[in-house]
Amino acid sequence: ACVAAGARRAEPGEFSRRAFENDKLDLAQAEAIADLIASGSEEAARAALRSLSGEFSTRVNDLAEAVTRVRIWVEAAIDFPDEEIDFLSDEGLQTKLNDLDAQFKALEAAVTTGQVLTNGYRIVIAGKPNAGKSSLMNALSGDETAIVTDIAGTTRDVLRETIQIDGLTVELVDTAGLRDDPDRIEEEGIRRARRAMETADAILWLVDSTDPDVAAPESDQPTLVVYNKTDLVEAKPEGIAISVKTGEGLDALRSAILKLAGYRPEAQGAFSARRRHVEALDRSRKHFDAGRRVLKEQAAGELLAEELKSAQESLSEMTGALSSDDLLGRIFSDFCIGK
Repeated sequence: ACVAAGARRAEPGEFSRRAFENDKLDLAQAEAIADLIASGSEEAARAALRSLSGEFSTRVNDLAEAVTRVRIWVEAAIDFPDEEIDFLSDEGLQTKLNDLDAQFKALEAAVTTGQVLTNGYRIVIAGKPNAGKSSLMNALSGDETAIVTDIAGTTRDVLRETIQIDGLTVELVDTAGLRDDPDRIEEEGIRRARRAMETADAILWLVDSTDPDVAAPESDQPTLVVYNKTDLVEAKPEGIAISVKTGEGLDALRSAILKLAGYRPEAQGAFSARRRHVEALDRSRKHFDAGRRVLKEQAAGELLAEELKSAQESLSEMTGALSSDDLLGRIFSDFCIGK
């Protein structure tokens, strides 16, 4: 009846977008609504609530304000070149730049933790046949998801299981063992395994300790080499050594996974973050580093000021102070209708 009277159905995320456009929420807060809906753990939900309350935006705005203050300092030095004091070589400026660098590092660490909390972390368990990949997946998940036998090449397809490690959602992907002379069915499993490795956040390369001279393949993804079956050898290999059979080393492996993901469970006040935020912060950091470099190498205050301006603009993209309609359309189209 409403539609017949001239109304229309709300588009995905429209109510949240209107709140953003009417300055009720900034963009990071609006995104936190979707992150809260999609949160897969209590920690992720709490992080989304912190972002929704404005904690994330406050951190970003504080850094942007600090960049602005340094930019004002530099531009003042450019505007008054006849002063006896060389402001661009003054220790005060270097102190300010060092303080900015520390603020960038702190926010980068927080955003990394926030991103893996929001998106989770996908790890592909790979290795030669009979290294114990399926057994490891079952041990970490606490369930018999994968069939385990002593016959090499049992796993023919890609198996997935989601677990929680100190609040971090980790998707484990068990794959077929990689070898050179598989049968036709196993060959398809190996093809799928390699494809899964290409799209993973990280690769856990499992090595049989009784046959340790198996090098991990070259990959663009971070790779964690883990030695299994240490209960069958006298000398434990260097690095991460486990025995799925006895459970030895599994806690150390879980800690190594968290470190690889850049996730810090002890971090207080984590907030949700997205890949968009990581990319914007990375652009801002690159402009800041470029500005420090031209100041050091060329004493070019004008170029430093310009790089600081670009750094400030990239930070503003994170909260939506600077944003295009195309970007907003992509962000809010992912929202659940009516949320």
